[in-house]
Amino acid sequence: MPYHETVTLNTGAIMPTVGLGTWKSAPGQVEHAVEFALKNGYKHIDTAYDYGNEAEVGQGIKASGVPRSEIFLTTKLPNSQHGTPEKALEESLAALDTYIDLWLMHWPAPMKHGRPDRSLNWIDTWKKMEAIYEKNKDKVRAIGVSNIGVKYLKELLKEAKIVPAVNQVELHPSCAQEALVQECLKDGIIVTAYSPLGSDNSPLLKDPVVSKIAAKYNVPTANVLISLQANRPGVTVLPKSVTNARILANFKILDLTDEEIKELNAIDETRHFRACKPHWTGWGSLGWEDQE
Repeated sequence: MPYHETVTLNTGAIMPTVGLGTWKSAPGQVEHAVEFALKNGYKHIDTAYDYGNEAEVGQGIKASGVPRSEIFLTTKLPNSQHGTPEKALEESLAALDTYIDLWLMHWPAPMKHGRPDRSLNWIDTWKKMEAIYEKNKDKVRAIGVSNIGVKYLKELLKEAKIVPAVNQVELHPSCAQEALVQECLKDGIIVTAYSPLGSDNSPLLKDPVVSKIAAKYNVPTANVLISLQANRPGVTVLPKSVTNARILANFKILDLTDEEIKELNAIDETRHFRACKPHWTGWGSLGWEDQE
């Protein structure tokens, strides 16, 4: 299946298919990673308020010398500021020192002091984000969601005035979420895949199917896993690294055959796991884990 370098959001904006993820990218490293990635072909950078690195991401963008108009930048509303999204946005804009191409609700999980805040409804938060977006299109070019499964997505679309431009979720062969991807595409929502390798030291990197395909193309197994997501229609992908060699390697996308894609997707049938589990939110007790 041919890989497309960009996708088009429901706003008409162009989003590069492969972006640099910055989750867990430490201060003192992420600025260089962003600068290096942009100087070497990346045009899509993903961060979040809760990553604690927005300021360095902004510094890396400036240091790269790449025109801002050529870069697609995503950040996210933290769980702790569902009640004050306008304040959170202003803090992100100040830290990044530039406008935001895509602003996501990080989780459908309002939090207060590290615990679920039952006084707030995440759909009400979305409505606030809609209003903020309508008033600030020079600062925020699109809004979307993250970690939203099929059930929650359907609930949101019943009340939303603005259809999310993107839903960013965990996607890899052991967490394919095909029903969710298809539901998003049906509604005109682009899907962004995080954790495309599964996790740090993921067993997928040594999976025999992944290894066989990597050997055929003479690439690291990580390239196969990243390429799988980039080959899915309407899906973008966020490989993450702060190492120059890996940043370069991760940008090499393969045109996988239909048979190879079928083989990789079959992994999900035998060994399903998630790298990012929402237990830390306490949200499972409120039905988060059952909403896919």
